[in-house]
Amino acid sequence: MQTLQKLSLPSMGCGTWAWGNQLLWGYNESMDDQLQAVFNLCVSNGVTLFDTGDSYGTGRLNGRSELLLGRFSREYVGSGKDNICIATKLAAYPWRWTRHSMVRACKSSAQRLGRNVDLVQMHWSTANYAPWQEGGLLDGLADLYEQGLVKGVGLSNFGPQRLKQVQKKFAERGVPITTLQVQYSLLSTYPVTQLKLKDLCDELGIKLIAYSPLALGLLTGKYSEQGPLPKGIRGLLFRQILPGMGRSGAASAGGSLLATLQEVAQSRNKTMSQVAINWCICKGTIPIPGAKSVEQARENIGALGWQLNASEIAELDKAAANVGKKMVQNIFQTK
Repeated sequence: MQTLQKLSLPSMGCGTWAWGNQLLWGYNESMDDQLQAVFNLCVSNGVTLFDTGDSYGTGRLNGRSELLLGRFSREYVGSGKDNICIATKLAAYPWRWTRHSMVRACKSSAQRLGRNVDLVQMHWSTANYAPWQEGGLLDGLADLYEQGLVKGVGLSNFGPQRLKQVQKKFAERGVPITTLQVQYSLLSTYPVTQLKLKDLCDELGIKLIAYSPLALGLLTGKYSEQGPLPKGIRGLLFRQILPGMGRSGAASAGGSLLATLQEVAQSRNKTMSQVAINWCICKGTIPIPGAKSVEQARENIGALGWQLNASEIAELDKAAANVGKKMVQNIFQTK
């Protein structure tokens, strides 16, 4: 239990999927100075949890996110340095199927970071397509904790049935599960409302991390059906989902999600993004919105230090329930 106390989790973290991803987020190396400024701003404002993955980074930039985080945390000298928590998700690649492969993977991540991983997470469950693969990977995850190579162990995209099984398996070895990460936002309530994962996590003493709390940008209020929309996969997805969200500020959109978000944001003197992130915090989760610029990081930080009231939360819940098409669930999310 002593190891757990060393792991400090703030009320909000920062997702670093975009740091190295050219395909979806248009990353290039000229952004690195700006990303360092994002890191510094986050840590100095108490946002000390950085979520990454050993699969983050496109092609030759594989592992880029971890390399950058390692460099930034070494060079950071301001307040909050001791609380920096780097959480890496290890991918369940088909060629990883032994416990040793997970230990090796985590050591490689530590090498890129130039420091030990604080919170190691299994990126996804293989239960949906290769259940035989998962046992060894989970054993490796527990080995990392037992060997003192990490401060905590977490899971990602696991549903309640799998979570209970893994928790039982780990408890037999005295390994606590610190966190569970799922896609959770006003456009993706499924893990909490249908899978009831928050209730189970509370029961098991596990913190729920909400990734994609702004639904890839759909909840920022920057986009409407009229466009312009992002290029590529995001644009295709936005075309399908935006019509059911109602247009921001449209008179006919009473009760629509965008109109409700805008209304609450205006009455609070906050932005729609800040309201959407604060909603996740009010639901007892740790949201990890991404940030590629200082402006985005500053906006995310504006979600802290205040709380939506019960009637605002109820209005947002109702509007979210009325959305026609929700966010696509991660294909690896298990039951």
